[in-house]
Amino acid sequence: MKKTMVIGIAGGSASGKTSISRQLKEIFEDSASVSIIRQDDYYKDQSDKTMEERIKTNYDHPFAFDNALLAQHIQALLHGEMIEKPTYDFVEHNRSALTETIYPCDVIVLEGLFILEDEALRELCDIKVFVDTDADVRLIRRLKRDVKKRGRTLDSVIEQYSTTVRVMHERFVEPSKRYADIIIPEGGHNLVAIDLLITKISSIIKKNMV
Repeated sequence: MKKTMVIGIAGGSASGKTSISRQLKEIFEDSASVSIIRQDDYYKDQSDKTMEERIKTNYDHPFAFDNALLAQHIQALLHGEMIEKPTYDFVEHNRSALTETIYPCDVIVLEGLFILEDEALRELCDIKVFVDTDADVRLIRRLKRDVKKRGRTLDSVIEQYSTTVRVMHERFVEPSKRYADIIIPEGGHNLVAIDLLITKISSIIKKNMV
């Protein structure tokens, strides 16, 4: 019987989660067998807040995410149903009006800060991965990403990292490492670990074709 496998990838901000997911998607881009679902797209809607209020939101706390909707969507996919996945606008600090249609598939790669921290999400994962990258490397990557791609200023990124990102990482993200089946140092640069995931995904797809 065909079974969808869920691979959960967690880790600190800018640890390399998205890089790993992107590489996996590129390998299987000619196939409808793999879907990437990012927890970042499930930030709560903030249309009722002013821009100033949105900026002050602690985006590195689990409460910033609609994990109930995310879990509901994963369960729907596992039951063979399509979903309309939300998307997030990081410049507007708010959920976008655009959605993305996701169809049932062989493998769901679920990535985000709190995939292993949230019990309901954790229990949906067949393979639990934690991307373990040094704090100084994550900070440098976050600075480059947020300034270039998310319209942030250098000072605002440093302020956010100092006041919330580092604190929330130590409180919520780092402890979730104990739930991982696999720990990957250095994220997308760890080619051996990525090859192992590719091999596992390929075997699932091949098994479901029988």
